[in-house]
Amino acid sequence: MVIPREGCLLRIFIGESDKHEGKPLYEWIVLKAREHGLAGATVVRGMMGFGAHSRLHTVKVERLSLDLPIVIEMVDARDKLEAFLALIDDNVTEGLATIERVDVRLYRSGKVSGEGAA
Repeated sequence: MVIPREGCLLRIFIGESDKHEGKPLYEWIVLKAREHGLAGATVVRGMMGFGAHSRLHTVKVERLSLDLPIVIEMVDARDKLEAFLALIDDNVTEGLATIERVDVRLYRSGKVSGEGAA
């Protein structure tokens, strides 16, 4: 798979407790991204944050949160990310999604062309 040098980064900010059909929403989003041929996705769990409701979510011991911030990041061509965002939009009932331009410097699988050939 090739990502254009002038790609885009889609970031989706949701809560750890957000669900889709009983499963974690972030898991559903990543599986959908894979199913739709996006270049890749990474889920990052935040230690602290707040969103539209201004409720503080933190990992501090004295205030354990079961709804820590989750950020899902994906880099690909803008048109693919826009189409994907339209596909999942109705299933993200709370959160934030941003798209920004990125300069893709490398995207490698680690496999060398012709590897294993005698």
